[in-house]
Amino acid sequence: MPHWRRRGGPRRPLRTRTLTRLGTGTAALALLASGCAGAGGTSFGGGDALHVLMVNNPQMVQLQKLTARHFTEETGIKVYFTVLPENDVRDKIGQDFSNQAGQYDVATISNFEVPFFAENGWLHALDPYTAKDPGFDQDDVLEPVRESLTYEGAVYAQPFYGESSFLMYRKDVFDAKGLTMPERPTWTQVADLAAKADGAEKGMKGICLRGLPGWGEVIAPLTTVVNTMGGTWFTEDWQARLDSPEFTRATEFYVDLVREHGQAGAAQSGYAECLNNMTQGKTAMWYDATAGAGSLEAPGSPVKGKIGYVPAPVERTDGSGWLYTWAWGMQKASRKPDDAWKFISWASSKEYERLAGEEAGWANVPAGKRSSTYQRPEYRAAAGAFADVTEQAIASADPVDPGVQPRPAPGIQFVGIPEFTDLGTRVSQQISAAIAGRTSVSAALAASQKLAEKVAEEYR
Repeated sequence: MPHWRRRGGPRRPLRTRTLTRLGTGTAALALLASGCAGAGGTSFGGGDALHVLMVNNPQMVQLQKLTARHFTEETGIKVYFTVLPENDVRDKIGQDFSNQAGQYDVATISNFEVPFFAENGWLHALDPYTAKDPGFDQDDVLEPVRESLTYEGAVYAQPFYGESSFLMYRKDVFDAKGLTMPERPTWTQVADLAAKADGAEKGMKGICLRGLPGWGEVIAPLTTVVNTMGGTWFTEDWQARLDSPEFTRATEFYVDLVREHGQAGAAQSGYAECLNNMTQGKTAMWYDATAGAGSLEAPGSPVKGKIGYVPAPVERTDGSGWLYTWAWGMQKASRKPDDAWKFISWASSKEYERLAGEEAGWANVPAGKRSSTYQRPEYRAAAGAFADVTEQAIASADPVDPGVQPRPAPGIQFVGIPEFTDLGTRVSQQISAAIAGRTSVSAALAASQKLAEKVAEEYR
């Protein structure tokens, strides 16, 4: 059975229909890797070495620092990392895995890619390994995260961390300005608070929002705003709706908010830049991934203990937080699958969480993936400010029904079809241009609507 269920009962998964039409290998790569050139066909792994390709998020970089002293010393397996920004790493993973080049044994993939990669036979199913490794405790993985990495009953990736989205704000700044953050804010309230907090301290802006092009950058938070304001990328019968009043209103709201009260250089700001702005006290609020809280509350963070956390803002829906996980996928072409599993099981384990907590601070543990994490006294003591909000956001995220109307494909901050890597990226360039003031929202969405209509025609 598919790992998601559409309104009206079971249906053949859209991903299966799409990939059947697209074919496998280089045809699908054109979508999954955004048209980049091939990676070549020879493996540079040798001996006992593993090659791991991963995104440059702070918690991944921490794992890289801990690997030699802990994993390699214990197993004798050397690990060579290639660490790239999100947009770049997606392209490189798409190239290597679609070609089955075998240059990388393991890579960080997300719940977006897993079904497509699994459908095309680019990933090792991991169930045979978890069945022989009871210490890994597969049942401890949070169900929404586990299900998002499952395709046709088999698990194809193990999470490093899971996340939803929420609103982070400076409690001390709000207190000084006499501002009150609602327990469940609306976007209208957030815009009002951003205006009042703008300039609360020297160089401080009211809010930070992603504006960097990329379907995993500006499109992620923007789409949650679209969902809760009544919009959708596509109707249930595959009518593109990017120029609808609801989508337009949500996009104008987002663009106006970041232009009027957001960070400098917003059109080139993504997750990493907003995290840096919040850590350095340059913004009073930040709407983004729940994973960011660990860095804000880490030992040595200038804002540790100063941040409040509330659910993702809403308008017409009860919730709007997304569901996402960076996870470890094993390339089918890897010549060292057993060693690759040893690395994956270590990097996704309870033991690694303990190690990360002791080395980097318990608040910065790569959480959001295991039930047991939220029972650890050490974690609760360090992450109490955001642990419950994060766990509840992940548990309540609904990839099948995230808006006010039925959807033709699953996904909250993305549309779960292979074409979205290209479509989302091209639309993001239009939105980023509007944030930069190089075009209007109406012109950006008119161009985006034409792109979406071409995709929709393939499904109707």
